[in-house]
Amino acid sequence: MQPTKPAFRFAFGPRNYRLMWAGLALLAAGFITMMFGDKANYGEDFVGITLGPLLLIAGFIVEFGAIMVRDKSVVAVADAPAITPAFTTEAPVVAAPAAAPAYKRPY
Repeated sequence: MQPTKPAFRFAFGPRNYRLMWAGLALLAAGFITMMFGDKANYGEDFVGITLGPLLLIAGFIVEFGAIMVRDKSVVAVADAPAITPAFTTEAPVVAAPAAAPAYKRPY
């Protein structure tokens, strides 16, 4: 029996990528609005001082959520048993000692 290679899958699903693009759009909008503002005040007005950083914070929150949210289309494969008993009544299986090598190493 040959070992089977597990199927390749991405870590994120389509929902995650859509949220990441929305977060990047919010970040870009935040940096752009920080550049805007009254030229005489060098961006020190509501748009540059308040709205831009709020958009940046919202963008980082959306990015964090995009990484942490679990997409339903990505199915997790269970390799290990879900429940392992802490105590068993069966005797533990002890591995046989390894055989000595058939050759001698020169020292």
